[in-house]
Formats: sequence, structure tokens, C-alpha cells
Amino acid sequence: MRITNRMMTNNMMSNINGNKNRLSKLEDQYSTGLKIQKPSDDPIVAVRALKLRTNLSELTQYYEKNIPDAKSWMDVTESALTTVSDILTEMNTYCVQGSTDTLTSSDRDAIVANLEELKDQIYQEGNSNYAGRYVFTGYKTDTSLVFDEQTTDYQYDITEKHTMEDVSVVDYAINSIDLSVYDADNPTDTDLSDMPNTVTSYRVRLAYDNLLDDDTGIAINLNPVVDEYGNYEYDTDGNLVYGDTFTNITVLSSTDPSAYQPADGEINFLADTGELILAADVYNEWKNSDPETQFHVTYQKDTFEQNDLRPEHYFDCVRKEFDEFGDPDDSTAIEYNKANQPIEYEVNFNQKLVINTQGSDSITHDIGRFVDDIIAASDAVAAVESKISEVETMLEDGTLTDDQKTALNSILDALNTEKTIKDEMLQNAFENAITEVSEQQNIVSVAESDLGSRYVRLELTESRLSTQQDDFTDLLSQNEDADLVETVINYNAAETIYTASLNAASKVVQNSLLDFL
Repeated sequence: MRITNRMMTNNMMSNINGNKNRLSKLEDQYSTGLKIQKPSDDPIVAVRALKLRTNLSELTQYYEKNIPDAKSWMDVTESALTTVSDILTEMNTYCVQGSTDTLTSSDRDAIVANLEELKDQIYQEGNSNYAGRYVFTGYKTDTSLVFDEQTTDYQYDITEKHTMEDVSVVDYAINSIDLSVYDADNPTDTDLSDMPNTVTSYRVRLAYDNLLDDDTGIAINLNPVVDEYGNYEYDTDGNLVYGDTFTNITVLSSTDPSAYQPADGEINFLADTGELILAADVYNEWKNSDPETQFHVTYQKDTFEQNDLRPEHYFDCVRKEFDEFGDPDDSTAIEYNKANQPIEYEVNFNQKLVINTQGSDSITHDIGRFVDDIIAASDAVAAVESKISEVETMLEDGTLTDDQKTALNSILDALNTEKTIKDEMLQNAFENAITEVSEQQNIVSVAESDLGSRYVRLELTESRLSTQQDDFTDLLSQNEDADLVETVINYNAAETIYTASLNAASKVVQNSLLDFL
């Protein structure tokens, strides 16, 4: 085969170009520190790099953003629950003091004032927020758990769900002495036939007091219908289907003489104190027919005080605004259905974790309601003491006749009897509060434990992600990064070869046809 100068030149140029390309690639690896500069250099390395970078990006999102955000949310929640638990412990101390000591009026007032402040502080803890989002309100993170100020802008139709376990046996003082029974002109006509006494009642304490006392604003429905899975059944309008409706309801004030003594077969609704008082036969019938008897109580409320819990976080309810005439406007109605509202963060590949604790599972209305009972009992004792002081002042009048003195002394004896009864009622209120505080502490402890277990899971996930992030970073480096030592060696070798090819080419090119003539 004849080898021409052109063939030699072409081969020479091809070899030089190949050596130069290899030198250029090694130079790129050396200067960038990467094995490849574009996917076509090594498609396998490129595909593996894309997958590793995607995984590492997700790990970084979980480890550096989602998990720290979740931990911060849970830290705020834990701090609030711990504070609530500490406050309940302090409340328990005051309740023990109130139930065991003989209290002076100043001691009693101090304890009541402290309990009221502590109650308000607990509910303020319910408004704890993280980055502007309330942590105890489920999905409604833009709505506070309690009212920040007195509110009269809405009417709520609230439905509470109860069982017979919610019915408590409570003693009430009745036949309070009214000083109007004394007539100085006719002292012998003083009527003390109804002496102060106690009566045992069956009470359901609703979540709120100062309710609307319209007869049409209260309804009691028994045993909602449930399907085979235990779920409530609803009609086409979205209303619960009930098996029965209780109609013998009398709306009264707590100051009515028969407030705590409902007639047979009836229930008294005390709107001012937010209580249902069941007649004994009603209580026994419901309890004996089915201890699991359920009943839903629907009532209306249009005035909320500062630190009152918002109904939409606790109950099925309908909220309406008022029109220009002060009537509820149906067109503005918003319906809320109480349901579990877990906020989940994705903290790992296909792993989600609930980060929130709902107020209805940790901060309940019972905290405020047992304090309300104590305040009411304390106010009742203070009222009797005021009457006693007034009668004693009247007895100091030197112009009194014997009949007037006799009548006033009889009233004073009756008032002292009433004070003894109401002192006992107050002590009972403190004793009942001890039990209720203990129950609330258990509720908060369960919430803290649940939150703590989820926090531990989050920390374990965080630790695992930290290890995975390091592992994926190493894998990515092994896949993409060039070995600089090996690259330098290869570069020097390629440079030597390239230089040698240039030297060889220069010698070949020097020879021509003229050299042989």
C-alpha cells in the first residue's frame, strides 16, 4: 500500500487533535474539580448525579426547613401546656386552702381573685402563636382560641354533646332570706316560714353562662341516630337525625325559688348560669333506660366576655352577624362542625407527623366553669354577710320596740343559718374544684405526653436525616468530583504525550519530495 504525505499528515493531525482533546478534558477536570462538564461526557454519571441531587435537595428541605419549623411549633405548644399545668397546680393549692381553712372575708376574696386571674391566664396561654399562627386552633390558625375582648357582634347557635356521665349531683342553698320580709311598722308580720335549706339537684353544666333565655332558643335532643360504624347520621340539610326530642323544658333564672327544684318530668334551663337542672324522675329514667344515653343541647349566646373560649373551636355551631335592626342575619350564617383537625408536616420521604395539639383536647371550659362556681358561692356568702351586718346595725338602734327586736333577731338567726349553709356550699365548691383541677391536670398531662412522644419521633427522624444527608453528600461527591491527584498525574502524562506527538510531527513534516531528488 502506498503511503502518501497527505495520509501521513492527516494521521498526524488526527493524533495530535486526539491528544489535545484528552489534555483539554483533563485540564477541565483539574480546573473545575468535576469528572464531567456536560451529560454527553458520561451519561451514567449525569443520570446518577440528577437522582442524587434530587434526593439531597429533598433531604435538605426536610432537615433544614420542615423539621426546624415543626420543632419550633411544638416547642411553643409544649411551653404553653407546661405553663397551664403549673397554673393548675397553683389553683389546686388555693382550692385546698379554701376547702380546709376557716376563711375570713378578706382571705376568701383574695383566693377568689387569684383563681380568677389564674383562669384568665390559662385561657391566654390558649392564644399562644408561632409565626403569627395560633397553635391550638386546628386548621383555623388565623383565629384565636379565646375572644381578645368583649364581643357582641355575633349570635352563636351552639350544640353541646353530653352523656349521662356529664350529669352531676349538686347541693344548692334555697330560700334565701330577703330583708324585705321585715316591716318596721308591722314587725309581727315578718314571715320566716321558708327557712334557708339545701336541695339536691341533678345538673348539667353547659360551657357558657349568660345565655339567651328565649324559649325557642333551647332544645334538647336525645340519642342521635348512628350508623353501623358508630357515625352520626345527617339529613339532606346536614342536620343530625335524632330518635327523640325532649320538650318539657322550663326557662328560669337561677334566682327563681323553684330554679333547682324542677317539676316531675321536666328540666329547668337556667340561662343566666348556663345550667340544666333535671328532675329526679327524668334523671333516673334516662340513666336506667340506657347508661350511655346521649343528648345534644342547643342554645343561643350573643355576648362573650374577654377570655371566653370561641365556640367554633369546641362545638358544632352556627354563627350569625346582626343586621341593622339588631336581629340575627341568616344570610351571614357560617356553620362550624367540630372535627379533628391535625396539622401534618412532611418530615421525611413519605413520612408525615402531626405537630399540633388542639385546644379542645387540652384547655377546656371546665377550668373556667368550676371557678365560676366558686365565685358564685363566694358572692352568695358575701351577700349573706352584708345582710347580717345590716341587721346587726339595725339592732343597735336604741329606739326599737320589743316586737321589732324580736323580728330582727329572728331574721338574724335565719341569716346565720343561711350563712352556715352557704359557707358549707362554698367549702363544697372548693372541694369539687380540687377534683376538677385534678381531672384538668390529667387532660393536660395526656396532651403533654402525646406531644412529647411525637417530639421524640421528630428528633429521631432529624438524627436519621442528618446521617442520610452526610451519606448522600459523600455519594454525590464520589459520583461527580474528580480525584485531583489522579487528574494531575493523568494531565502530566497527557501533556507529555501531546508534546511528543508535536515533536514527531515536526520531523515528519520536514521531509518532502525535493529531499529525494
